[in-house]
Amino acid sequence: MGTPEFAVASLDALVNAGCNIVAVITSPDKPAGRGMQVSQSAVKKYALEKGLKVLQPEKLKNEEFLKELKSLNADLQVVVAFRMLPELVWNMPPMGTINLHASLLPQYRGAAPINWAIINGEKETGATVFKLQQEIDTGNILLQEKIKIRDDETAGELHDEMKITGARLLVRAVKGLTDGSLKEVSQSSVVNGSPIQDPQLRLAPKIFTETCKIDWHKPVDEIYNLIRGLSPYPTAFTYLNGRMLKIYRAEKEIISVNDEREYETDGRSYLKFPAADGYIVVKEIQLEGKKKMMIDEFLRGWRP
Repeated sequence: MGTPEFAVASLDALVNAGCNIVAVITSPDKPAGRGMQVSQSAVKKYALEKGLKVLQPEKLKNEEFLKELKSLNADLQVVVAFRMLPELVWNMPPMGTINLHASLLPQYRGAAPINWAIINGEKETGATVFKLQQEIDTGNILLQEKIKIRDDETAGELHDEMKITGARLLVRAVKGLTDGSLKEVSQSSVVNGSPIQDPQLRLAPKIFTETCKIDWHKPVDEIYNLIRGLSPYPTAFTYLNGRMLKIYRAEKEIISVNDEREYETDGRSYLKFPAADGYIVVKEIQLEGKKKMMIDEFLRGWRP
């Protein structure tokens, strides 16, 4: 069960490992792009290329879908970047349902773990395969693998690394469940029947537009991490002479700031914005109504 390109790597790894994929469940086709042409999910495209059976339910509690799902007699369900499942779906197979999550659970439960790990300045994250249960991202852990985060790494780059690491981990988990060598580990310690809530637990909620707007009163490191954590999508932004400016890549400059100016530029090679303790020097940007470009190309056609 999966939808975006991130999930294709896992499906491909399972196919190449010789797993018997009885069906692929993905999102319904929908109009996309300027021409609103009907578009198939990345997972569906791959599944059709491999001749796999594809199901695309509008609603996961639809009786016809549930009947067809049950008729597949799947031993195990695998979820990668899909919707929340109702209990009657995730509890259907005898071996249960496992999920690949792009963090070291229980840290960064939620919809955007890759983005928030970078936004928060983490030096390390990882992939987790766990058993689904009622509360989202709280099931017992089967396997984990750590991933280092480079100081200049963007969410897009970490995404590409994560999908390969995660796919490899998923195959190990399926094999371990099959031969009985894996032991489930609870995410939370329990004392007298009550879970202990870790005050250091960080979450990864869905990202909204207000998250992406840069606050130039904040320190350079915080803004720099926000830019990396939202690149290439949904992208951190500010305003330049009243027009939205998306920033995909930048560098830090920790020096005393002339905060009387909205920005500084030589008109040829650099454009930088003052923050609380230095400057953000933008390197790859997109001005509203223009294409994405490197800063030198942008400055050749722009007059401050």
